[in-house]
Amino acid sequence: MSDQSGVSAGAGTLPQGNSFVANDATENFVQIVDVVKKFGETVAVKGVNLNVEKGELFALLGSSGCGKSTLLRMLAGLETVTSGRILIDGEDLAQMPPYRRPVNMMFQSYALFPHMNVESNIAFGLKQEGVPKAELRDRVQTVLELVQMGRFAKRKPHQLSGGQQQRVALARSLVKRPKLLLLDEPMSALDKQIRQRTQIELVNILDTVGVTCIMVTHDQEEAMTMAGRLAVMSEGEIVQLGTPHEVYEYPNSRFSAEFIGSTNLFDGNVVEDEPDHVFIETPDLPCRMYVNHGITGPLGMPVTISVRPERIALTRKPPEGAYNWGKGVITNIAYMGGYSLYHVKLDGGKTVIANVSSLAISEIETPTWGDEIYVRWSASAGVVLTS
Repeated sequence: MSDQSGVSAGAGTLPQGNSFVANDATENFVQIVDVVKKFGETVAVKGVNLNVEKGELFALLGSSGCGKSTLLRMLAGLETVTSGRILIDGEDLAQMPPYRRPVNMMFQSYALFPHMNVESNIAFGLKQEGVPKAELRDRVQTVLELVQMGRFAKRKPHQLSGGQQQRVALARSLVKRPKLLLLDEPMSALDKQIRQRTQIELVNILDTVGVTCIMVTHDQEEAMTMAGRLAVMSEGEIVQLGTPHEVYEYPNSRFSAEFIGSTNLFDGNVVEDEPDHVFIETPDLPCRMYVNHGITGPLGMPVTISVRPERIALTRKPPEGAYNWGKGVITNIAYMGGYSLYHVKLDGGKTVIANVSSLAISEIETPTWGDEIYVRWSASAGVVLTS
């Protein structure tokens, strides 16, 4: 079945007076304070502190077992907090059962009732709450229009594409007008092509509604595309917090640099450190590395320099500068359409990956396997990592 899930940015605008969320805004709408979760002797979440603003789409990003889903389940009330506090709009959720929380969770499996049609799936929660029929009908119709599923209202879940089922699950979550929407791996059930399109559609819908949203994902691209801010988690702790641009361009640790996207890492020692630059000697290169920011560290201090593949240029001629270059041989090429990934084994033995656009490749006469090539990058391309 072909996917019919195209949703325009302005689709389904809500009428005045029928908003899903209250208008009273607080800066720290969701507050997670020193939260710890233990399963026996295992500590799944270790003293996490986090604030999420009203109307924000926030992502918890990490590999399996890092504690992100446990944190989401504690917000939903599906797991109890061992210690610490969770507040939503100033209200402590510690003693509040899941069914009373102003929270709705959309699971990665969507969990639609197969024997019910789209309309009945969306209305189910409202019926359980005893919402009057007239109001129930209006609220269901509103969210159907919002997610552009009105013409599929009488279909069963098995008659829908993956993208359509996801929008039904989203509508069922939004119709209850939660203060906080939780998304657990929202795109994992979709194939890549549909997933990329649906990411933007989902952001547009959530922006129209204005609901505060926390999503969990292990997919870096998904978090970078959808979230206004994200937290990178590892072993139950938040290791970095910021906008996608901040986390990608300025990783604060080796873990963040490697987990978000791909990077080239050079180990070395500080030989000069000034407020506006630092020089590092590394066995990987025939020259020093030059980074245009200081680190306020002692001379001789071991550090790692992160250089993203798209910041590395290839040239057939020796670079003119005295820093940030190396010579090697092309050992592998991955053609990706608009760009190619070149693997260059340097004379020192290290392999460097360069992401080179098709235009830039044509300007250096399309190097191929076995060619000798130089790699180089600017002083602003490197980030000094001290952990």
